[in-house]
Order: sequence, then structure tokens, then C-alpha cells
Amino acid sequence: MGMPVLILGASGSGKSTSLRNFEPTEVGVFNVAGKPLPFRKKMSYVNNNATYDSIMTSLQKNTLNCYVIDDAQYLMAFEFFDRAKETGFAKFADLGNHFYNLLKFIRLWTRDDTIVYLLAHTDVEDSGYVKMKTLGRMLDEKLCVEGLFSVVLLAETNGKEHWFTTQSNGRTTAKSPMEMFAPKIDNDLKAVDTAIREYYGFNDNEEAKKNEKA
Repeated sequence: MGMPVLILGASGSGKSTSLRNFEPTEVGVFNVAGKPLPFRKKMSYVNNNATYDSIMTSLQKNTLNCYVIDDAQYLMAFEFFDRAKETGFAKFADLGNHFYNLLKFIRLWTRDDTIVYLLAHTDVEDSGYVKMKTLGRMLDEKLCVEGLFSVVLLAETNGKEHWFTTQSNGRTTAKSPMEMFAPKIDNDLKAVDTAIREYYGFNDNEEAKKNEKA
């Protein structure tokens, strides 16, 4: 059973840049918007302009234990624009259902040592509450996206430094298990990946499997 992790942040907050310390062979990148990554290192793209179908087809092969879906909210946004002329609320139910099915697929159909990071933009409500950007009130009411994740990190910047906030201050949906992270950490997704694997014993499980085969 794989694990999805949500990385939220405004455009320019350092979400994509957080991939910089992975080696190209360590992570597979699904580039939904088809835009270049903001650093020189060449990463291993699973596919550009990724869709639900192409992502799930690749994940089913599960050749790596770490994947990133960059700009994951565009999976919903692009589907919305493709169906913009449709009237009624059925399409909004479909938008939520397709995203939910992707998360369900990650949990049920990838290996136990697999982590899939979904990078997504934030939306600031009138009250100042910061959450994942979706496609309107109906979707938010029917599907609390952050509730489907155990780890939600918020990418932030002051214009000079970039970091991940790991716990909510009551105004964001950031969260992580007790003692996994400090409240504020470097925006280094490789370090995050290492910490999650150590916390949940993913590396121990992998070593145990190798010893069984030996």
C-alpha cells in the first residue's frame, strides 16, 4: 500500500525547486502542465502533460519507489476546461471523483515502499484560511482533499529563503505526524522523503524483503 503526500504552496514558493536534491534515477516526475523544472539538473520524467490515465498506467508498473506529480491541481483544472460547456453539477462530482480515485489507486496499487508526492497550488479563502486550490465550493464540501493525506506540507518564502511549514497554526491545512519534522524545515523534498521513510520504517521493510529473498 503506497503513500500519497501533499505539498502545497503558492506559485514561486519553492514546490518544484524542492526536487533539486534528488538524483534523476531516484524519482519519476509526472509533469502535468508540461513546464520545465526551475533548476539545471535533468530529472527523469515519466511523462510530460501527464493525465490521470498515463499516471495510473505508469504507477501500475511501479519501477521506482518515489514519484512526483507536479502541479497536480491542473489534473482537475484541465478537465474542468475540457468540459466547460457542460451544464449542471455532474462534472464537478466527476472532478472530485477522478482525483479521489487517483489517491485511492496510489494507496491500493503501488508497493508498500512507494511514496507519491502531489505538488499543488494554494487558495486563500476570504477568512484568510490557506488550503489546496480546487474547483469551487461544491468540490470542497464533498471532498476535503487534505483529509485524505497524513502529511501535508506548506511551501513558503519571504523572497530570500524558502521553507516547508509542517504543522498548522490554525490558518492552514499543513500537518504531519508527531516528531516526524520540526515545525519549519528546508524545502528539500529528498530530505522529507528520507524522514518519512525512516519514521514509518519503509527502509526496514525493504531490507526485510531482501533478506527473505536471500
